[in-house]
Amino acid sequence: MPDIARSAHDMISRMDPRLRDGAFVFVTLTAPAPELAAQAIASFAEDEGLSLILPLELAARAGCDTAQPMRCITLHVHSALDGVGLTAAVAGVLADNGIACNMVAAFHHDHAFVPAADADRALALLRALQDGA
Repeated sequence: MPDIARSAHDMISRMDPRLRDGAFVFVTLTAPAPELAAQAIASFAEDEGLSLILPLELAARAGCDTAQPMRCITLHVHSALDGVGLTAAVAGVLADNGIACNMVAAFHHDHAFVPAADADRALALLRALQDGA
């Protein structure tokens, strides 16, 4: 069983942010496209349609809008699902530095999607946040 971080301090000090390979785009489908959904790295059913996070190349081949490529920074701490403070700290430091952030929480890790052009700067800011915790 992994050591689950529960306090804000533990989650931030152990977050170990790493930039995932590749670029991604957020898309929404209003008609079924099981072949795309099966290759998404994440999905969420919204009232307006099925939102997917797709690899940029796949989205481009499918004719999706690729005008906002994102990079994914995975926080490699196993944070508690009921932990408080990690998302706010990450989104806060990025916002304070003018970087958009779309947070996606999964069972084992949290993932910050940032504009591709800002990815290296965002990663440096998150590493500094961790070092300062």
